[in-house]
Amino acid sequence: MKAIKAYFVIEDHVDGERFLRSLEKYGRVCYKSESKITVDSAKRLISNILKNQHESVIEHEKVTVRVICDRGVTHEIVRHRLGSYSQESTRYCDYAKAGEILYIEPIFWATDDPRYLIWKETMGYCEASYNKLIKLGATPQEARSVLPNSLKTEIVITYNLREWRHFFKLRSSKKAHPQMREIAVPLLAEFKKMIPIIFDDIFVES
Repeated sequence: MKAIKAYFVIEDHVDGERFLRSLEKYGRVCYKSESKITVDSAKRLISNILKNQHESVIEHEKVTVRVICDRGVTHEIVRHRLGSYSQESTRYCDYAKAGEILYIEPIFWATDDPRYLIWKETMGYCEASYNKLIKLGATPQEARSVLPNSLKTEIVITYNLREWRHFFKLRSSKKAHPQMREIAVPLLAEFKKMIPIIFDDIFVES
């Protein structure tokens, strides 16, 4: 077995300024104020739209992100209804062929903590049990029953910008699971750098 850290990859080339110009164009249809578009009017209009909670306008742009995390985290991610998902399947992936099973390391225990050592021992036992089942002729979809939430998985997520706002408000909160925040907090920081205005009002409590 091998323990790795969770991480993410932003799959799209995101041009935040272009997003704002497009969203301004779509938003001004509501007011028939296209004649007011200038080289610097987009930020002001989108800021006002968000202040007025007219967030349907920002649904016109989307971002796709690949997240590498444990399966427990993905169970929470897919509860966001307004999204598209493609996830590594334990029904079809034969982890015995890879030589070792990857797990996501828990961030809440140090590696010398007795709780971490129990976790590591358990992951090794799960791997050994999975491999034995495969050798005995079990299919991957049958053998997966012994795999834990800590199993590494990949999920590709596509949300429009409104749903990303909803995701970050929930998943970067101090109330969120620590391993969800491990992904959500740095991802929010990246979105703030990439796309002006849209995420500026979402703050992370330390």
